[in-house]
Amino acid sequence: MEKSSKQEQHLKKRPSAILSLMPIVMLVAMLTCTIRSFGSNALDGASQITLLAVSALCVLIGMGWLNVPWASFEKAIVKNVSSVASALVILLLIGALGGAWMVSGVVPSLIYYGLHIIHPGVFLASSCLICALVSVMTGSSWTTIATIGIALMGIGRAQGFDDGWIAGAIISGAYFGDKISPLSETTTLASGSLGVPLFSHIRYMLITTVPSITIALIIFAVAGFFCSTSSSQDIATFASSLGTRFNITPWLLLVPVLTGLMIARKIPPVITLFLSILLAVVFGLVFQTDAMREIDPSLFKAAMKSVYGSTALHSDNPMLADLVSTRGMAGMMPTIWLIICAMCFGGCMAAGGMVGGITRLFIHMVKGRTSLVGSTAATGVMLNVAIADQYLCILLTGNMFRDIYDREGYERRLLSRTTEDAVTVTSVLVPWNTCGMTQSTVLGVATFTYLPYCFFNIISPVMSVVVAALGYKIWRKPNK
Repeated sequence: MEKSSKQEQHLKKRPSAILSLMPIVMLVAMLTCTIRSFGSNALDGASQITLLAVSALCVLIGMGWLNVPWASFEKAIVKNVSSVASALVILLLIGALGGAWMVSGVVPSLIYYGLHIIHPGVFLASSCLICALVSVMTGSSWTTIATIGIALMGIGRAQGFDDGWIAGAIISGAYFGDKISPLSETTTLASGSLGVPLFSHIRYMLITTVPSITIALIIFAVAGFFCSTSSSQDIATFASSLGTRFNITPWLLLVPVLTGLMIARKIPPVITLFLSILLAVVFGLVFQTDAMREIDPSLFKAAMKSVYGSTALHSDNPMLADLVSTRGMAGMMPTIWLIICAMCFGGCMAAGGMVGGITRLFIHMVKGRTSLVGSTAATGVMLNVAIADQYLCILLTGNMFRDIYDREGYERRLLSRTTEDAVTVTSVLVPWNTCGMTQSTVLGVATFTYLPYCFFNIISPVMSVVVAALGYKIWRKPNK
């Protein structure tokens, strides 16, 4: 009986909204100071310490004010870290893929042919559209950005575009496909967890997704003609430098083609990435022998270094030398370190009940259809900030609002659509979220640098609220 009463007392100790927001406020303040102090080196350790310091604040609040035992925090941290274990393996393989594809000449070949095909005036819109098509076919924004995205970054830099514009176009297109592809894990999770048929969920999402990507494409198309770019002579010089530095041949395009076929056949990502790395290494040994020997006289050691470590190739063109330098698996270690620390923070927020406190704040604002959808979208974005993992955020947002939508008589597909509009696409905009950290590392562009240019990702949650305000194809069942 005594144990039961203690449990009931513990359950009554719920943090207020203000107390729940304290760690978020501290996190934003500390990260602002960290980034201003360390700049691009913030990922080398300062950001990780910031996340652990805020995690300690969550534990202090939980144990000191809310009577939450340490065992609850420890269990939540272990659960969060274990949930991203497969993602960490994929991150290592993506780092290896980037190094192997660059040294083998696969990415340089894609850039070389792209410079001759894509006109600078339509580059941004083309990049967004290409990534959208690839992502729809693959169902993965991560794979799209780690392969074709890296090549497009090289083309855009050679044409003189700012990194923010290039990365924004790539990410906008990649997350469009990730959001509506039937092969996407987030699409399946958002619909399946709420019992909504997959294709019914996708068709309903088109109402908000198509206008969002259309607006984004128009912005990129207009910007392409007004952004200052390199002259055609500079582009030709860069392409010539690529041809001198690497053995450019259409045979190298077999690697991305075969990788795309493996993805289309739904071969597991880990196996696909591993085989793609192996293919790139073999092609590199065949076609880029000189470049390999520049890394190390021993071809075996050169192949290993191109996969796991940092490599640099000499070039008279400084931009090209910077572009083809790689970091391999080792370059992903700061990101993996940051993800583990972010999972600790998310676990502490959840165990302390602070995630629920923030959610209750938004639920109290529900007074009609528009405020319901707006509260759902705001909660999804806030969870991306607090939990730092889009899969957990999708599940939590759906579970928190499911009963409210049922009680108010709205279809579950409205909730599943709003969840994707708010969670899936905004996860990449949070620097300490798994998606934000990954894409920033892969593209070599800071999250806050590309954030203002990810127009599709910014517009999507706003469009969800606008459509709710208009009431277009939103039906409400009469209350029983």
